[in-house]
Amino acid sequence: MSKATTSSKDPLLQPLKLRHIQLRNRVVSTAHAPAFAEDGLPKERYRLYHETKAKGGVALTMIGGSTNIAPDSPSVFGQLYAGNDRILPWFEALTEGVKSHGAAVMCQITHMGRRTSWDDADWLPVIGPSSIRERAHRATPKVMDQHDIRRTSAAFVQAAKRCQQGGFDGIELLLHSHLLGQFLSPLINQRNDEYGGTLENRLRFTLEVLDAIRQAVGDDLIISTRLTADEQLDGGLSLQQGTETAQRLQDSGQVDLLNVMVGAPYDDLGLAGWVPPMGLTSATGLEAAQQLRNATDLPVLHAGGINDLATARHAIKHNMVDLVGMTRAHIADPYIVQKISDQQEQRIRPCVGMGMCFDRVNQGKHAICGHNAVTGRETQLYHRPALHQTDAAQTIVIIGGGPAGMEAARLAAERGHTVHLFEATDQLGGQLRMACKGQTRRQMASVMQWLIDEVNALPIRQHIGVYAEKNDVIELAPDLVLVATGGWPAPLNCEGAQHAINAWDVLSGNAPPQTLAGRILLWDENGNHAGAVTAEVLAQSAEKLLFITPDTEPLTELGPTTQSVALRALYQQTVIFKPNLEITQIIPSRDQYEARLRNTLSGDTHIETVSTVVVQNASEAMNDLYHELLPQSGNEGDIKQSALIQASTVLPNHKPTGQFNLLYIGDAVASRNLHAALLEANRIVQGLP
Repeated sequence: MSKATTSSKDPLLQPLKLRHIQLRNRVVSTAHAPAFAEDGLPKERYRLYHETKAKGGVALTMIGGSTNIAPDSPSVFGQLYAGNDRILPWFEALTEGVKSHGAAVMCQITHMGRRTSWDDADWLPVIGPSSIRERAHRATPKVMDQHDIRRTSAAFVQAAKRCQQGGFDGIELLLHSHLLGQFLSPLINQRNDEYGGTLENRLRFTLEVLDAIRQAVGDDLIISTRLTADEQLDGGLSLQQGTETAQRLQDSGQVDLLNVMVGAPYDDLGLAGWVPPMGLTSATGLEAAQQLRNATDLPVLHAGGINDLATARHAIKHNMVDLVGMTRAHIADPYIVQKISDQQEQRIRPCVGMGMCFDRVNQGKHAICGHNAVTGRETQLYHRPALHQTDAAQTIVIIGGGPAGMEAARLAAERGHTVHLFEATDQLGGQLRMACKGQTRRQMASVMQWLIDEVNALPIRQHIGVYAEKNDVIELAPDLVLVATGGWPAPLNCEGAQHAINAWDVLSGNAPPQTLAGRILLWDENGNHAGAVTAEVLAQSAEKLLFITPDTEPLTELGPTTQSVALRALYQQTVIFKPNLEITQIIPSRDQYEARLRNTLSGDTHIETVSTVVVQNASEAMNDLYHELLPQSGNEGDIKQSALIQASTVLPNHKPTGQFNLLYIGDAVASRNLHAALLEANRIVQGLP
């Protein structure tokens, strides 16, 4: 193990010796659970997801975030399960694939303790050092007996041996919020036996597991520990105790790498601090990681929202850490290191903390990147369209310069098609220009700017400020027309709806200033980010803001980290939330309005007197041009749906005399979200011959 550097000019590209292997650079993808496992196994989708990062140049990819080792730690969040030998052939295929591209590969193994669910899988009670419930996952654990400790230690050993047999370079034990970490935390461990009380006692279980694993696997397996340096809670593990823990781990002689975290993800806001979404400061644990590095001779890895190269380089250059975890950044762009090496940093797709990679897993869904539709779909789509040039170039006309239109134009141009892009306004961006308003979601501007920069860098014929009409399209003699014109705000469906203004007017700056003062009622029917952004903008000028939603809680579509951060920002602006209400009537009353509200559960009604009613609801598809072009299209707007799902663009020839094929994408089809629009563009354009 060495902290020596080389003469490489870029700190991130310096190699690092870690026990018996040489890492080719300092960039790591840390263990996480994208919920791509199938029956607890890392099959093709899971393997290709990690192989792609290896192709992209990452030094080390840690798989198996929360790979479970025992039946009473069920894989309820789509994790791997290494509690039996079924996983071995899948481990072997994955490690062989990753290593074939020059990256090292490790597997994180864990027992989740109280941080899971008892009412799934085998319905066994969750276990923990003490019977203290966790708010985030809501389970109250059984207090572990001595035989539980022995059984769990043996399960760790067997899982470690399976990882070694499966070809991994190393394993990682999770000492952060899971079972071993629960023993370590004085907030959770209330035992009065030899496993509780002093730090020495609270660390005893971990050291026993480490000793048993090392005895079983020998010296040829790297062992990392993902460690809490500081829980940042009153009565929790302090930085002083975290530092002493690191020193004791080093003194054990069994640990090769410290993966340092800060915070305590025991509720939604704590989880947000651990994996910071938009609205939170990133990389806040670097100084704690540096303290542990200075206090030991062990290499230190830190991953806590390091999404930009400037921060990553700073951390390595100034010896704060030895390795930087850029996990979500690699979900946004798995070719980060390759682009650095190719001097194409400006083309790295930025991670902005949209949270769809992390929060969706907590909602029981597969992880996605909010603005990279390929990640997790490597069996169907490809990240580098320029390497998949077409043999049958087409002239493609795209109407609409929002995210769907820009993504389609980018992909088509990289593949070698002739592309015309029309945008009716004087600038590209579409709804993304409104999505980045306010403070909490302002990083969405980077999503928009990346797409604009890509479009500007490619040979795309841009028609900006041109409201495309039927003849404009036909004159270009296209082979394919993609209508990506988005949508308009849907009207409020109630008596007096004409007296309300829509959220788009607020976010675009078109609302009269006098309507943004006084007592404002915001009706949010969607429960997503648009409502949060609108509320944040309104709260800056309103005397009082009432946030009305028909749902049982505000912003219900958001996952736990993004919802908690957005709600905290609004609570701090003294927004008043009123759930389970819908507007039934808006009545003008002098210079104010009476909004009649009905409880969606009881049916009771009451009136709120306000100066302005603002509506945030779904959009209506704006696709008039699509319908005007249909009679001239050969496919009559049709596409074989089963082929589209597999990213194969099969267009029926319903009208042999048709002048072109025609499709619409994004919100021009139906009101959805950014990712849906980008996925549609990818499926269609990548599926072309």
